[in-house]
Amino acid sequence: MDYFSAPIANLIEEFEKLPGIGHKTASRLAFYILNQPMEKASDFAKALIEAKEKTKFCSVCGNLTEHEVCPICASEKRDKSTICVVSDFKDLFAMEKTHEFNGVYHILQGVISPINGIGPDDIKIKELISRLNGNVSEVILATNLNVEGEATAMYISKLIKPMGIKVTRIAHGIPVGGDLEYTDEVTLTMAMEARREI
Repeated sequence: MDYFSAPIANLIEEFEKLPGIGHKTASRLAFYILNQPMEKASDFAKALIEAKEKTKFCSVCGNLTEHEVCPICASEKRDKSTICVVSDFKDLFAMEKTHEFNGVYHILQGVISPINGIGPDDIKIKELISRLNGNVSEVILATNLNVEGEATAMYISKLIKPMGIKVTRIAHGIPVGGDLEYTDEVTLTMAMEARREI
């Protein structure tokens, strides 16, 4: 990037470090910031620093929060007897957008992935097990439907079932609006297995 001055090249390089951002998008973002008035660029920088400085993990579920306990765990309106286990914060936000789940969450902050050197002790499984007192009646496993997510769900299920707590897995199959002819065999099989009476 010899054709850019060092500060511009550095800004582009920093944007390129973000997941899913290639050189073109990084350049576009950098030039967008540079074309903004100084106060807008300053507000953007302050928001980044403030989020990094003030955000911490909830001491109960591991969610991102400003306080010791996140608003979901602190809410009296949430059903504390049902815990939905997700891999990361993005999954929690996706679940919350549905407005269908009224329980609480547990964020594993990863999945079991031996190929990447991540074992059960490297994610928040012990913390989940320590939350399973007499008040928890169901644990919903909502990890991704890939090899790592399935392995993590199976591992956790084997730990929890002997405790007499109901363990469920989110259903999976054909997306709304999807055509059967374009659906792969594995997804169709899972959809058949997860069928329910109407």
